Amino acid sequence: MTTADFSECALAMQALRNALPVVNSKWKLQIIVALRGGTRHFRGLERSVAGISTKVLAKELKELEAHQFIARTVHPGPPVVVDYHVLPYAHSLDPVIEVIKAWGSQHQQRLDALHAAQVEK
Repeated sequence: MTTADFSECALAMQALRNALPVVNSKWKLQIIVALRGGTRHFRGLERSVAGISTKVLAKELKELEAHQFIARTVHPGPPVVVDYHVLPYAHSLDPVIEVIKAWGSQHQQRLDALHAAQVEK
């Protein structure tokens, strides 16, 4: 490996380390996708993102808000209502989401084909 190759690799690794806290989560991209459909209340998000616990959803929402992908709005009550919506910066993840969706579909098709081949044996 040349010095130039090493430098390029180091830069790539740093860029990945910058991105992974956002995308290296089972839930964050699912939450963003759910919010791309419009503003949602906490419970509505909880229903939209199947399998997420209340505690994890609250944690993930705080992190997404800290990264400025979403905003939280509190409407005074009674009852107090809190809703969430995507901010323009969240759309910077659109290409990432589309690539992951396409790869996920292809990967599942591959797994299905492998499983079918094993069943036939």
